[in-house]
Amino acid sequence: MTTIAVTTPTGHVGAHVVRLLVQAGTRPVLLLRDAARLDPDLLPYVQVREGDLHDRDYVVRATEGVDALFWVDPTDLTVDDPNASTRELAEHAADAVRRNTISRLVLQSSVGAERRQGVGLIDGLGAAEDILGDTGVDLLVLRCGYFFTNLLDDIDAIRGGVLPTAMAPDRRLPWVAPRDIGDVVAANLLSGRPGRRIQGVHGPEDLSFSDVARTVSDVTGHPVAVHHVEDDELFAMLTSVGLGKRAAQGIVGMTSGIRDGFVPEQPRDAVTTTPTTLAAWAYEELRPALAPR
Repeated sequence: MTTIAVTTPTGHVGAHVVRLLVQAGTRPVLLLRDAARLDPDLLPYVQVREGDLHDRDYVVRATEGVDALFWVDPTDLTVDDPNASTRELAEHAADAVRRNTISRLVLQSSVGAERRQGVGLIDGLGAAEDILGDTGVDLLVLRCGYFFTNLLDDIDAIRGGVLPTAMAPDRRLPWVAPRDIGDVVAANLLSGRPGRRIQGVHGPEDLSFSDVARTVSDVTGHPVAVHHVEDDELFAMLTSVGLGKRAAQGIVGMTSGIRDGFVPEQPRDAVTTTPTTLAAWAYEELRPALAPR
């Protein structure tokens, strides 16, 4: 049976991937810093290899005997240069692929990575696509839309009736449920399909922040209005809460880089469209988070 390794197995995508792999009868290898964060019910069905992805030797050791790897960059906003960190971790993964003759790799990337430059923190993912592509391994790059779960990062603002964004309020882009990304990841890790591909994961429809505010208001019963902020205002907000200059610039750049005239390289079609609507996700996850404490 194919041995599959999963990074960030407690994240919004990774946790779903792990459960699907276990339910499919595999015993995945999990790379993570702290096994205590795992659901204890999963422990009999997985192989835990604790360590830090920033440690090249750990990544190589932890993927020994692995046939397929799901690679996610756990973007570290505490370092001086998050994009340099993303590139470094991709080099660690590439080294592991070569030294352990891993045959298949699924990379979680982002819409916008096709631009390679000028998209803030997404530039690091564009570099990771190139670094891992150079290994010659069978590679699936998933260019994912904006996560619904990013709304949870703004929960306090939303609780106050505001949805802040530096994006033009009516600019529509792909939004996606991380669970749906996990479905696509697991299906491809289990299929063993050879070759190199880039695939979009775009959710059921393109949404603007105005669309999102209306849906959130309707589903949760909690009125929310979009508050547009300028780039310099967003930068000041981010640095005021302790983010370093490059991290803050990277977050601002993600929005400014796809704000005007950008069209994802992968078109919306039957392959890139996934089923979970924002309304369904908001009812299940956002509504309880907004409930009175």
